[in-house]
Amino acid sequence: MEHARLSLTEQLKQMRVQNLSKATAESKRIGQQIMEELNNFNIANTHLKAGDTAPLFELPDAYGRIVNLADLLKQGPVVVSFFRGAWCSFCTAELRSLQQNLYEIMQLKSSLVAISPQTPDKSLLTVEKNELTFEVLLDLANKTAHQFGIAYKVPELMNNILAGSGVNLEEYNGSEKFELPIPATYVVDTDCIIKYAYVNPDYSQRADPIEIIGALRRLRTN
Repeated sequence: MEHARLSLTEQLKQMRVQNLSKATAESKRIGQQIMEELNNFNIANTHLKAGDTAPLFELPDAYGRIVNLADLLKQGPVVVSFFRGAWCSFCTAELRSLQQNLYEIMQLKSSLVAISPQTPDKSLLTVEKNELTFEVLLDLANKTAHQFGIAYKVPELMNNILAGSGVNLEEYNGSEKFELPIPATYVVDTDCIIKYAYVNPDYSQRADPIEIIGALRRLRTN
């Protein structure tokens, strides 16, 4: 018998449990310190929320083609998902889950774009490795993430941990600013108003596609 596919929330919970089982007391302490530093950015009071107007961004996709939010909105609501990069296992799990739920999103006359600060080659690798058929857009220098109020400068401690694990943010993002977006998901209606917003400094927590699809269904019944 085929096992039911785990929801993204369940997948991420399993990943957190596995990571904690391998973590030393020192790494747990460092992780807690990093989370405290991220919370100190007070993103909760700066990011766009439901009811706000979304910025009409224009960004290149992994193949260099320009994607315009205004044009997408002419066809229906748009799901906008910001992720940190292909180096983040939680981001990869989220992207794959979104791909698995893409058909249902499209059935609701909606489209999906994922946005990261990665360089074109890293973004193209993300698309190909994860077999993504939705748009993966390049937000170089986090310009659009700043407009949504979710960009932050990576704390030095966090950058050192990433570098120690082989993640060179300057190489991935082509920038010396060492900035990332807080993982976030928005549902933008055709009038450019945000109807659903999920923003969480805890990078191991993401909007579940079940919730996203629920938000899209509510748009069709209102």
